[in-house]
Amino acid sequence: MSPVRRRMSLAAPAVAGMAAAVASALGTSLDIWTLPLTARIVVTVAAAALVGTLTWATATPHASGEGTRGPEGAPPPAELPPVIAHFTGRREILDELRHRFAERDADAPLVVSLYGRGGVGKSALAARFAHEVIAGFPDGQLYFDLRGADGEARPEEVLAGFLRALGVRLTTDPGGLTELQKLWWTWTKDRRILILLDNAQNADQVTVLVPPEPRCAVIVTSRQPLFLRNRYDRQLGAFTEAQGVELLARLAGDDRIAADLDAALEIVRLCDRLPLAISICGGRLATRENWSLAELAGRLGDERRRLDQLQVGREIDKSVRASLQLSYDDCTDIQRRLLRLLGLLTAPDVQAWVAGDLLDASELDGADQLEALVDAQLAECSGTDATGHMRYRLHELVRLFAYELAVREEQEPRRLAAIERVLYGYRRRAEAAATDRWPQDWRRRGRRPGPSDGGAAAERQISSAGWFTAERLALLASVHQARAAGLWDLAWATGRAFCSLCHSLRAYWSDWRAVADIACEAAERTGDTRALGIALLERAAVAGGIGRYAEARADADRARELFDGLGETWWAARAMRTVGMTLFSEGNLDRAQGLLLAAVDAFKAEDDRWWQARTQRNLAELRLAQRRYAEARELLEDSLTAFQSGGNRYSEAQTQRVLGEVLAAEARRLLAAGDAMDAERRFVLAGNALRFAIRAFHDRNEEWEEARCLRAAGEIGDPQNGLQEYASVREAKETLAKLGDSWGVARTEMSEAGALARLGRQDEAVEGLRGAARHFAELGDRWWQARGLRTLSEVLLEAGRRAEAREPAAEALAIYRSLGNEAGMSRAQDVLERASRG
Repeated sequence: MSPVRRRMSLAAPAVAGMAAAVASALGTSLDIWTLPLTARIVVTVAAAALVGTLTWATATPHASGEGTRGPEGAPPPAELPPVIAHFTGRREILDELRHRFAERDADAPLVVSLYGRGGVGKSALAARFAHEVIAGFPDGQLYFDLRGADGEARPEEVLAGFLRALGVRLTTDPGGLTELQKLWWTWTKDRRILILLDNAQNADQVTVLVPPEPRCAVIVTSRQPLFLRNRYDRQLGAFTEAQGVELLARLAGDDRIAADLDAALEIVRLCDRLPLAISICGGRLATRENWSLAELAGRLGDERRRLDQLQVGREIDKSVRASLQLSYDDCTDIQRRLLRLLGLLTAPDVQAWVAGDLLDASELDGADQLEALVDAQLAECSGTDATGHMRYRLHELVRLFAYELAVREEQEPRRLAAIERVLYGYRRRAEAAATDRWPQDWRRRGRRPGPSDGGAAAERQISSAGWFTAERLALLASVHQARAAGLWDLAWATGRAFCSLCHSLRAYWSDWRAVADIACEAAERTGDTRALGIALLERAAVAGGIGRYAEARADADRARELFDGLGETWWAARAMRTVGMTLFSEGNLDRAQGLLLAAVDAFKAEDDRWWQARTQRNLAELRLAQRRYAEARELLEDSLTAFQSGGNRYSEAQTQRVLGEVLAAEARRLLAAGDAMDAERRFVLAGNALRFAIRAFHDRNEEWEEARCLRAAGEIGDPQNGLQEYASVREAKETLAKLGDSWGVARTEMSEAGALARLGRQDEAVEGLRGAARHFAELGDRWWQARGLRTLSEVLLEAGRRAEAREPAAEALAIYRSLGNEAGMSRAQDVLERASRG
């Protein structure tokens, strides 16, 4: 303020007092109506002049609608909310904000937008940072909650409040938003003011409140991105588990948390790592010293009561449910319905087509509404899957909230209809993927592509594998949800496709077994004998794959009886083959070869060349075990011809693997007989066949089959290639472990031990074989356990450790006897006798 204006300000009261006194004296001491006309005029003019002087002396120049400053020397406004005492984490974002404020543009005000779902801690972070930089804004700090008492604060209301806080007295109606905004620009010019706008609902609310003064700064919080131009936007996510536990400890006490860290972690997980939910739990624990963390975790574990546990009042900062309700209320009717219906699904995440099916609308319309829920922070994009499609999910607490609303607001028939539409969508897509992946599993003679169609067929198979990788968890959830809802036809059909995909990929064993059980149950419930036979064959396949041969044989035998009774000759041939392969795996080679030969004849009668060739390959593997190598090669060459003429590159590569194993066995026999030259030729041919198979499966991203070929490459036994064989078998083991094939890992441990023994690393080989035998025992595969023990005894004998070799040889012999395996008994007896010689 200038000195002149300041003196005028100080003189105004005196002038006013003097003028009032004179006017009063004139009015009381003179009866002007008794004076002559001229005197009366003079007195009136004098009084008017005094009043004019009073008005001039006390006035400050301003335009119509402009306010006046408050009392001189009043402190600048300091309206920031306090920092919460238990503020935790957010170090990375605080560092980002410090950098942004340090590198501010000198030509425009800095605007920082912090957005995220309700309860994630946006307001707490904004207040924490605002207090940190308060010294840089000495002319004041302003705050306004833009949600307002009635849901949305009007910009006029906010600007009027800010102007009053700055000491502006609005003496007249400013005339509307435009005039208020101009007045706001005037009073923020050349000032350093920090403005915190909390809970913004849209960009329009914020834009008019940003002053043009570059020395000002604005921090905005919102639940959805505001898309403000030339601004810094930062989304806040949930806490990490470590941050969640830290917050819980600040509220409930470090010692209490440290005493039961597992329960603390479970509480944080059940709170979906949401700071608001964790804070409520911490507050509950702080006021209930007799509660254990395990007890609170147990209460939260009940999904029906979890949101009740996460509420200590009706305010949004004391209730997760109330916080979510605000976001829900901001949505349109169709968005609210989509959220409710999404809450009914049990899939961890979904592609956009699910939204369309839930709403009984197009995929595009559903995707648009789903994206709107993402903007509202009620759903999130969980990434892009293997098919290149976006995937979406609900946060866990949002899902529980949505489920509550669905049960309350959606009639049961409408709920069930929406779920059925989605489950049918999964069934249809799964059947298409499974048919493309393995057409021979779905129809007699399958698809018969010619040589020119081989590339297209391979592309379909690879695409189907990618789809299953992307949708496996959602598909698994849909099978379980169909079962829970009693939708048995959907449970069987989707489960059948799921099993077919697992079978063709030889992956996801535990899921495969669980779904096969559900498929069997669903077939029983519907009374469909054919469906039951198919489901039993799937369960037999997975049981045999993990070494549970007795269970596999029982299911396959029952399936065969059912198909024979129905006159389903093609399916009966498949069941016969499964029984034969199970017997082969058990070591019962005589019975196995009879069934496999019969299955080959049955597929010939059905004119199914693919299944005939596949079964011949299985028979060749049996001939390899019988050391009848020439017969095995003849069978494999015939199978290769069939697969090559049909353009089936996948089956061709599988057959090349078995051929490589046969050639390697022949080479080892020749080498043992002293025929090094012929042995070397066979080793080269074996390596070529296996490299062809490895390359073919690698190019198709068929990890399980590639690992199987790598294991075979590690078992060749070429003395010139020991290190490479060891490397191959190690790579196979790592891949199978990643795929969760525990049986395959145990089997590969035996191959690894063989490679180590050939390298002279006997001690490592012995430990590896002991581990493999132990793992087969844990898996319940007694035939491979016996083989591992017998091989262990052989390696110990070669190492000159005769005394140690007796026990595993005797144990192997006992197991072979219990299995009735004559060939195994003979070999184990031979090893035991050598170990027992003086």
